Amino acid sequence: MSQTANQILETLLSSKDIGEDSAYILMSELAEGIVAPPLAGALLTALRIKGESAEEVRGFARAMRDVAIPVSLDPEQTTVDIVGTGGDGSNSFNLSTGTALLSAAAGLQVAKHGNRSVSSKSGSADVLEALGITLAADAAAVTGLLNQHNFAFLFAPFFHPAMKNIAPIRQALGIRTVFNILGPLTNPAQPTHYLLGAFSSEMAQLMANALSGMN
Repeated sequence: MSQTANQILETLLSSKDIGEDSAYILMSELAEGIVAPPLAGALLTALRIKGESAEEVRGFARAMRDVAIPVSLDPEQTTVDIVGTGGDGSNSFNLSTGTALLSAAAGLQVAKHGNRSVSSKSGSADVLEALGITLAADAAAVTGLLNQHNFAFLFAPFFHPAMKNIAPIRQALGIRTVFNILGPLTNPAQPTHYLLGAFSSEMAQLMANALSGMN
């Protein structure tokens, strides 16, 4: 990569952006487990303190999409992901999950992408498991659940196996990181529509700017 992980850390600690290409390569190396966990935690913390740029988020998201297990949906069928960043620290109700289930009951096909809680009381997967709702384990399950129930939950660890190297680091940090932003942007099914929730207007604008440069 053009900069080593240590050099990127120095750049972030100087409150400078690293750009989309460096973010892409860094995300790839984090996913491969090349970056030592203490350094990975320092990088995520430094990026959080500096504040993520749209270009950095886009680079991370592109890398995550490229190593995800793809899910092919009918492009003629309207589908939506209803998802939020979480990580607001307010222990608020999981609104995106309730909204997704209500929308599916009303006839909209919802391909929701999410995970367990990392920095809040309950993530979408925690809520759905408590309700006895199946978490889709592969692409075939997603298609079947959508056809049968208008709702499929793409449990992130099943579709982003490369993220297994990052999950323990996120859990140990216990704070909002760039991955709270990436979850809503990296649905492997790439539905036709998104309803995205963010914990602040600034974060909503950041996500919109990141998405505007992605396919």
